[in-house]
Amino acid sequence: MSPVLADVLQVTALIVALALVHRPFGDYMAAVFSSRKHLRVEKWIYRAVGANPDTEMRWPAYLRGVLAFSAVSVLFLYLILRIQDRLPGSLGFAAITPDQAFNTAASFTSNTNWQSYSGEADMGHVAQTAGLAVQNFVSAAVGIAVAVALVRGFARSRIGELGNFWADLVRGVVRILIPISVVAAIVLVATGAVQNFAGIDEITTVTGQTQSISPGAVASQEAIKDLGTNGGGYFNANSSHPFENPNGFSNLLTIFLLLVIPFSLPRTFGRMVGSVKQGYAIVAAMATIWFVGVVLVTWTEFAHPGTASQLAGGAMEGKEQRFGEGASSLFAVSTTMTSTGSVNSFHDSYSGLSGGVLLLGMMLGEIAPGGVGSGLYGMLIMAVIAVFIAGLMVGRTPEYLGKKIGTRQIKYAACYILITPALVLIGTAVAMATGNGESSMTNTGAHGFSEVLYAYTSASNNNGSAFAGFGANTGFHNTALGLCMLLGRFLPMVFVLALAGSLAEQKPVPETGGTLRTDKPLFTGLLVSTIMIITGLTFFPALALGPLAEGLAA
Repeated sequence: MSPVLADVLQVTALIVALALVHRPFGDYMAAVFSSRKHLRVEKWIYRAVGANPDTEMRWPAYLRGVLAFSAVSVLFLYLILRIQDRLPGSLGFAAITPDQAFNTAASFTSNTNWQSYSGEADMGHVAQTAGLAVQNFVSAAVGIAVAVALVRGFARSRIGELGNFWADLVRGVVRILIPISVVAAIVLVATGAVQNFAGIDEITTVTGQTQSISPGAVASQEAIKDLGTNGGGYFNANSSHPFENPNGFSNLLTIFLLLVIPFSLPRTFGRMVGSVKQGYAIVAAMATIWFVGVVLVTWTEFAHPGTASQLAGGAMEGKEQRFGEGASSLFAVSTTMTSTGSVNSFHDSYSGLSGGVLLLGMMLGEIAPGGVGSGLYGMLIMAVIAVFIAGLMVGRTPEYLGKKIGTRQIKYAACYILITPALVLIGTAVAMATGNGESSMTNTGAHGFSEVLYAYTSASNNNGSAFAGFGANTGFHNTALGLCMLLGRFLPMVFVLALAGSLAEQKPVPETGGTLRTDKPLFTGLLVSTIMIITGLTFFPALALGPLAEGLAA
């Protein structure tokens, strides 16, 4: 079988699998967040944290819950990392330094999972499981909760209440993330992934050298790192390591896991607002952008531009032989267009144009299909912008799902879309101006600049992947990137919840002959165009200095 045919079959199988679960899984999540009943284990959790799950919250109270829980999470994880050497199961590893502990705590709490450390050489069992893995669950659940709150803003009228944050958080973990992760971890173990709490093994290699092998609860962490679009690897090589991702089947499974919730949440949205066609319009926009990205990167990597790739007969530098160019490209696009950040190949080795597409996937705001929860609320913000633009063109007050998009709503949406570009561009500019960016580059010229731009794009958009040639473990970058992660995660949530609250207070207006139909292919096209134009105008100069310059010079 030719590599091209194998890649086509792989993409087809993935699309079919996602399509099959889209409806039942989306309906299930809608039922979870619409139910008034609480499971017994959920009641125990509510009592433990002192929360009343039946109390409805307006958006300021909901936001306080999000920020308070996340702040405690940062402090808790920071403490674990700082006292790791005193904890059982530390495997003899030292405590993490203050700047790296802050960076890691901010990273995992914000669902970024950026790693400036080598997991197998720095993190013991307690830090990995009680610290990092726990945040993989709860940070993903926070994203889902905020998305559900925005959906309720569209669905409700004249009450201003968005549900209960603690109930949404607990249900996301107990009813969605844990059950799927358990099944996925068992399947991964069956494919050959490692799952144990053994000590470090010293082995002798074929060359007679000694090598330390650090095992651990790898399969369970691999499952939630992809399902929750987290991305932090148990090992430094992430999903290119055979202990995490043993073969082609496990590779396709992990891609499915990182896409399944983001691609199913639009169905949940459609169910909760009472029109599944609205959900289809959103998922169609997501799928269009994702599929075009897969085609572009796969085509570019198979074309293997550049002297080195042509002499080698393929663009296999930085890629695993067991995955090849096709599966590596599919994984790369899927992980950068979600907020996952896990990698089965090293993006630093991709061609200039491929690296540009991966960067663009993050710069879009990771909405195609985006992170768990964050992809849906990011796409709905873009839908509000698209409706507003359409209203300007026809001279009519814009409406979306019966809610008027006025001055207040468009200000919230505008603030949302300005935050991450500001963090990316200012962060990159400061790093380059102070010399910290240049000193961390492995390469010079356009590709070196791309390494810095990629790092701040990844952190600010809560992705977590990196151009591996970038030396991020410095005091400056650990602090600066950590701040970008926190601001890039929680500032947008402020405006999302404020928008949700303003929408929930409105009385729906009846649909008329002049109302823009937002459940039709025309609106999907308008939405995709709006996304690409906004991103292009914002980031084209930076892309021109980095990946575009490198790609055109190849």
